[in-house]
Amino acid sequence: MRLNLQCHSMTPVSAIDQIAVEWSMSASGTIWLRYHADGNVEEITLPDNLDQSQRMDNLWQNTCFELFLGEPGKEPYCEFNFSPSGNWAAYSFDRYRDGMDQFALAQPPEIHMDFSDTHMALEVTFGLPDIWVREEFDAGLSAVIETQDGEKSLWALAHPAANPDFHHRDGFTLKMEAAER
Repeated sequence: MRLNLQCHSMTPVSAIDQIAVEWSMSASGTIWLRYHADGNVEEITLPDNLDQSQRMDNLWQNTCFELFLGEPGKEPYCEFNFSPSGNWAAYSFDRYRDGMDQFALAQPPEIHMDFSDTHMALEVTFGLPDIWVREEFDAGLSAVIETQDGEKSLWALAHPAANPDFHHRDGFTLKMEAAER
């Protein structure tokens, strides 16, 4: 399935024309995502080193791609950040922006980038811990795009609030269902 992210009206940036995301989730909790951004990639700030793969905080302060997952009807949710550098972050929350903790993954996500002058694509595969494996999630897909001049555009499936807020549960508009067993 391919979904288009929308740029929040308060954060327009002309460098990127569109961001589409493809996804799948297996019954065993393996998630695959591919974020594809079209536009003038030379204007985007990318990390100097694109061969890293470590857990790192504050990735959202630069260009990164995100996934939010919550069980339908429940307050707890988790957030995943994936940088073009290959660095990543995973957090759990007890409720809206409260009770944040590191979210343990058995293995780091596999992150791959490809880009040209007109597109960049980040592909990631990772497995959820057994206690988080579900048949269905409410999911939010989002991206932070930083340009060379330091401006940021914030992209998501939905922007339910006047101000950008990827944690807003009404922005978890994707029903991410596991593939059939």
